Amino acid sequence: METRVAVISIIVENEASTQGLNEILHEYGGYIIGRMGIPYRERGVNVISIAIDAPQDAINTMCGRLGRLDGITSKAAYSNVITKN
Repeated sequence: METRVAVISIIVENEASTQGLNEILHEYGGYIIGRMGIPYRERGVNVISIAIDAPQDAINTMCGRLGRLDGITSKAAYSNVITKN
């Protein structure tokens, strides 16, 4: 199986959606390399970065599911590193 290294950027504007966000991240926890969250209180948003090493389909699915949550925006940036496991 081929995996790719990517970073998923998440902007949380609706704190009521954080439970759904955390449930999705937990589902993909085996692929997650690291996570950094920054509360930006002055603007009322949270910025989260997720480093991930997973099959491209899994990254796309996770990012899409996150983006469908109310008040959450997500985008993925992929490296050119592809690993065959």
